[in-house]
Amino acid sequence: MNDAEPLLAAGEPEPVTIYNPGGTSPLVLVADHAGNRLPRTLGTLGLPASELERHIAWDIGIAGVAHSLADALDAVLIRQNYSRLVIDCNRPPESAASMPELSELTAIPGNIGLSAAARAAREREIFRPYHRAIEHELDRRQNGGRPAALIALHSFTPVFKDVARATHAAVLYHRDPRLPRALLSLLRQDNDLIVGDNEPYFVSDATDFTIPVHGERRGLPHVLMEIRQDLIGEGPGQQKWAALLAQLLPEAYRRAAA
Repeated sequence: MNDAEPLLAAGEPEPVTIYNPGGTSPLVLVADHAGNRLPRTLGTLGLPASELERHIAWDIGIAGVAHSLADALDAVLIRQNYSRLVIDCNRPPESAASMPELSELTAIPGNIGLSAAARAAREREIFRPYHRAIEHELDRRQNGGRPAALIALHSFTPVFKDVARATHAAVLYHRDPRLPRALLSLLRQDNDLIVGDNEPYFVSDATDFTIPVHGERRGLPHVLMEIRQDLIGEGPGQQKWAALLAQLLPEAYRRAAA
């Protein structure tokens, strides 16, 4: 790719999709890693097709969960369509993890030695439009006097660097535990579920963007929900988890607001 060229060519999908924009639920669903598309200008980033289907490229299964959940709740869903290997929309753009040269144990040749102009193009054409869409939705609700809570939906690999993970799901947060603690309590009522509390990941200003910027800075109730990918890799699992969250999230929101 020539640094002077646009990143996204004419006719390529937009970086962000807004699904059910008229949703009446106070819960605003976002999916930072829902897609694994690559701009044509970047080719395959030097990777075989098999790597682009792995967890390093996207949050496997979360798009299906998110769409089903949006339907069940009548909620708006804002989802990102391009691979996190192009630019990770839940990382500060200046961080090394934003356009990783190494993901898990896989080198990403197309990300090695990026120029400042190439990095700026990815931020300008993918990262910023996605976050502007979230900002617009939250501004619209605030200006209209409508309540809002931010629900960030993610999935995690069952095996990371050869270490298996027993946790089925997790709730993540940083400064404000209101909604996460309420949701955690409800999820843990199912004795068959192993639910992590800020584990296997956690939210911080250094490692995350969506929750700190759109949730914490606005003072909105928020939670980052993680589901293990082998549980939602196919339609039935996606429907099962969407149905569970459709039942629990409104109750958690009610408890957090009480």
